[in-house]
Amino acid sequence: MSDQPKNNNVKKIVIFASGSGTNTENIIRYFENSSNINVAAVFSNKRNAKVLRRAYDHNIKALYFDRDALYNSNEVLHVLTDINPDLIVLAGFLWIVPSIIIENFPNRIINIHPALLPNYGGKGMYGMRVHQAILNNKEKESGITIHFVNEAYDKGEHIFQAKTVIEDHDSPESLASKIHELEHHHFPLVIEKILLKES
Repeated sequence: MSDQPKNNNVKKIVIFASGSGTNTENIIRYFENSSNINVAAVFSNKRNAKVLRRAYDHNIKALYFDRDALYNSNEVLHVLTDINPDLIVLAGFLWIVPSIIIENFPNRIINIHPALLPNYGGKGMYGMRVHQAILNNKEKESGITIHFVNEAYDKGEHIFQAKTVIEDHDSPESLASKIHELEHHHFPLVIEKILLKES
């Protein structure tokens, strides 16, 4: 793990991700030289997820956990309590967060969703499934939603949305590329705004 800055006012982020971790690495890079915000750890529920390698490469604590550690033994909660992050960021994390973690970190858990909620959210709506559904319904625009996390998939209070126009020639892949651009640009900025507003 990288050395923690000496400044006691440094805000700590913990990131949860299930996949390759492009958003996670983008967030890590954004705050790498920050004097007041630090990515303390990356958690993943996939043992071989590329996101864990990305964390290692940046000398950030990378932790794998299974379903039992999250939902039954509360091991994940115990580790989080030890770290005491100012913000828990879900960046492509596909499991629902247990209520005990939400209760212990009220208004300190946020998620990013690759659509304009409340549309195209809920269980099973992630990744290419979202983009395909949006194209199937011939929507004219899509975007991202950053929101607080509660006990239901994608139902928490909205913090921020950004939109992109859908062209007639767009495919799920090209729409995904547009959405990734929005995510990479806006997600670190919104995280920063949330944390610095609390200072």
